Amino acid sequence: MKFEILHTERLLLKKFSPEAFTYVFANYSKEEIKKQLGLNSEEDFIREQKKAEGGYRTYDRSIAHFKLILKETGQVIGGAGFHNWYAMHKRAEIGYMMYKEDFRRKGYMEEAVRKILDYGFNTMELMRIEATISPTNDASLNLIRKFGFKQEGLLRNHYIHEGIIQDSVIFGLLKEEYST
Repeated sequence: MKFEILHTERLLLKKFSPEAFTYVFANYSKEEIKKQLGLNSEEDFIREQKKAEGGYRTYDRSIAHFKLILKETGQVIGGAGFHNWYAMHKRAEIGYMMYKEDFRRKGYMEEAVRKILDYGFNTMELMRIEATISPTNDASLNLIRKFGFKQEGLLRNHYIHEGIIQDSVIFGLLKEEYST
């Protein structure tokens, strides 16, 4: 299988569609899967395996996920992309995560998100990109605001993290508001 690769100054962004995840789990060894997906523990592997078994796509939505790979070393350091992608409505929700503390606060995620937003608006032809973020996640809130996302509301009791019910702040960015 040939993977689509986006390039930034320091990163390769390797695209995983639902079909790509299915292919990887069907054709790669467990160790190779962990390496390809940047999974650092058995728990991470099991969680990703369950997602693959459950399906990354439903009848009206899909994903476009990118693994962040350091050009210099080939190491997978994070993931970012679109989940809850409603192609028929031309909108998706962006999400991102750096896998290890060592790679935070170095500008990698800003570099990746910029390229992924460009991809979303120009290649996927999205008209709207959304983000839901914990009100206490200052780094993520600052990142989204850098790109011009507008706060649209608060989703109360929106998700559970480590057994605690959390709110989410919802942001939106329209294609005509985005500038590279």
